Formats: sequence, structure tokens, C-alpha cells
Amino acid sequence: MPDMLVSLLHLPQAQDLYDSLEQKGIRIQRAMTPDKLYVVKWVKDHFGAGFAGECDASFSHHPVSCFLAVQDRRILGFACYNATYPDFFGPTAVLESQRGSGIGKALLIRSLEAMRDYGYAYAIIGGVGPVEFYSKCVGATLIPDSTPGIYRDLIGANPEEHSAPL
Repeated sequence: MPDMLVSLLHLPQAQDLYDSLEQKGIRIQRAMTPDKLYVVKWVKDHFGAGFAGECDASFSHHPVSCFLAVQDRRILGFACYNATYPDFFGPTAVLESQRGSGIGKALLIRSLEAMRDYGYAYAIIGGVGPVEFYSKCVGATLIPDSTPGIYRDLIGANPEEHSAPL
């Protein structure tokens, strides 16, 4: 799976998207360290050990580099950045029942906004599955010769596990 590059200098305005999700009772919020074990277990249960390992690493940053989509105290999706490598977005995934609702796009943009605020001008989206999604949402472009990328030396996880549809 290839990597993609996205400019953080020209991210789409997402406040209307955040507001529309809020009207449905869905909040995009930064994960909190007291919820680490719950969040990492949820990620493992729904998306596998590979994603859970990266999500776990995001809790070592201050602030935590993981955003959640939450409705009625239930997680619907997550997105991490700076988890496996600095300046990398991912992993990210949304419950199958919630795909197509805008949650994946909101998590993506909110995470990229945080990366921009941290000081990055560009970000790498690692091991991309839905190329069209990232291209359409934030103008990401494929990085030539980026397969297998950072996941080439995985021992316990399958590189294919590092890509989930949004």
C-alpha cells in the first residue's frame, strides 16, 4: 500500500462538518490518557492488534495524538498521528455502520489541523487503503515508490492490516 503526501497549508474548512456531526450528537474530541486502556482495547477489538499498537503509542505524546468520534460515550471511530513515525497520519478507522457519515473526513481533517498547529507544513499518510478518499477530502497525492513503506519490516502484524476503509 502506498503512502500519500498532503499539504497542511491549504486544508479544507471543516467547521460546518464538525457542527453537522455535533447536531447528531457526535463529537470529535482528543483522547484523554485516563481512557487509554479503554480506547486501545476498542481499537484492537474492532480493527486488530496492528492498529492498537499504533494507537497505544499515540498516548505517549502530550497532548495525546489521537482523536475520537464519540456519541453517547461510545466510540464510533478514531484517528492517530505521530504514532509510528513523526509527521505520519494514521492509523484511522470508523465502524462499518458509521462509514459514509462524514466521521472519517472529520477525524482526518481534525488530526491534520493538529499536525499543522504542531508546526508541520506537510504530512504523510502512511500505508493508504482508500486513495480516492484522501485525494478527495484533502488533496493528498501518491508518493512514488512508497510501497511497502514504513510497514515493510513488521513482525507480528500483516501490512494489509494497516489500512481500513473510512
